[in-house]
Amino acid sequence: MSSPSDSSPATKVRPPVFDPTIVPIVGRDSHLPKVDDDLLCVDAMRARFLEDRPWDVEVTDENRAARSAEGAMRAGRGLEPMPASVLIPVVTYQNELKILLTQRTSHLYDHPGQISFPGGRADPDDQSPEHTALREAQEEIGLPAERVEILGRLPHYLTITGYQVTPVVGLVTAGHQYQADPFEVAEIFEVPMSFLMNPHHHEHRMWQSPEGARRFYAMPYENKFIWGATAGMLRNLYHFLRA
Repeated sequence: MSSPSDSSPATKVRPPVFDPTIVPIVGRDSHLPKVDDDLLCVDAMRARFLEDRPWDVEVTDENRAARSAEGAMRAGRGLEPMPASVLIPVVTYQNELKILLTQRTSHLYDHPGQISFPGGRADPDDQSPEHTALREAQEEIGLPAERVEILGRLPHYLTITGYQVTPVVGLVTAGHQYQADPFEVAEIFEVPMSFLMNPHHHEHRMWQSPEGARRFYAMPYENKFIWGATAGMLRNLYHFLRA
């Protein structure tokens, strides 16, 4: 996800890079059921987003910290969170669905080297969160808007870096040749949706931060370490599909 400082990294001193892979695992959600396989298909995904079924949004420690900061901002001590959108591309194959993710380049100021969805901050000319998500996906990975079937949105996700992110879920037919923006995207890859929608793979990790203990989710897959806001939004997709 692009940020206001990504285009001019020399204007700020980059903070020390946080390594989440060394943070201890304190649990995982093996007791929760996975999303049924028959729900992980195109027709079921379309049907779920047409339903107005109640479900509980999960509030992560990052969201709690960001909401606390947002409250202080609204009390006159700062700026409002910056609106942003990401596209959660669900790539459709004949026998399975996969979720497309990107690895950010290591020189970016915000979240260098992290796993993320295509996306970024809203531009003044963007007509909607969907417009932002599709525009950013075109810029970052060369995915044309006409190849995406928008299903719907998940709830906003607040990040500690000051973004209010709208996750937009869309179907993408497999076979497109992506083209990564070399400034922002180091790699484009896919993860089976059945893996990500199985809470046995959702690790709880506990970091002792200067502000106190902070818990975050991680979903390591092969040599990719999915964590933080990306994992938090995937958790909400899990709860949404299970409802």
